[in-house]
Amino acid sequence: MKHLLRIAGSVCAVLVFSLYGPRASAQQIQVSNQNRTLAITASGTASRMADTATVHVGFLAYGADAASAYAAGSKLSNAITKAITAQQVPADQIQSESQNLAETPQFELDKLTPAEQAQRRYQLRQSWTVQTSAKQAAEVLNAAVKAGANQSGQIDWSVADESGLEAQAAGNALTRAKAIAAQMASGLGIQLGNLVYASNQVAEGPRPIMMRAMAAPAGPISNGPEPLSINPRKVERSATVYAVFAIQ
Repeated sequence: MKHLLRIAGSVCAVLVFSLYGPRASAQQIQVSNQNRTLAITASGTASRMADTATVHVGFLAYGADAASAYAAGSKLSNAITKAITAQQVPADQIQSESQNLAETPQFELDKLTPAEQAQRRYQLRQSWTVQTSAKQAAEVLNAAVKAGANQSGQIDWSVADESGLEAQAAGNALTRAKAIAAQMASGLGIQLGNLVYASNQVAEGPRPIMMRAMAAPAGPISNGPEPLSINPRKVERSATVYAVFAIQ
């Protein structure tokens, strides 16, 4: 944390409190013996349990030629989306991420028998992101894997009210800045006045937990196990504020 002390004659020319906007380059700090300020830079965080989730699902299908790989992939593709939709996920919350039909790289075939190589000359990959509630993430993943989504598992946790969480982090940072300013003013034998200017820069929170299921032979699992035990994680946001207080 960085503390900036400006006592004998610095003043913020703009007295607008703009908590959520970045510090504009046009703002000028003017020196004046008539006005003194104390400037503080402080950070704060806020966290909340995730209430929404983005589940990444996908599959890898093989074929002896492009046509057979496409046919196998088409069957899996439709089965997976049907299984996800059956979990009461709206169609507009199932979004295509990527799809690709290509020859299988030779290094992936080197350790296979000649017969297996012949059956895997082409491959089709497809993936989606599924927006759902945090509580439903495990069920959605389970349904997709049972339908043949053999390359799935990454989950991005988030909160519906991102702006509210960021504002809370900024508010905590500002509270901390005021406490630091008050402590410094007390140590210097001066009286802290009102806040005259503040700006905030929201920092990116920690990256979400990611997990990727190992590739399995393409095809649905008719009688699969129960869903994985998946628990939402806390989502954290941090912010740094630059606050200028008057001193008397």
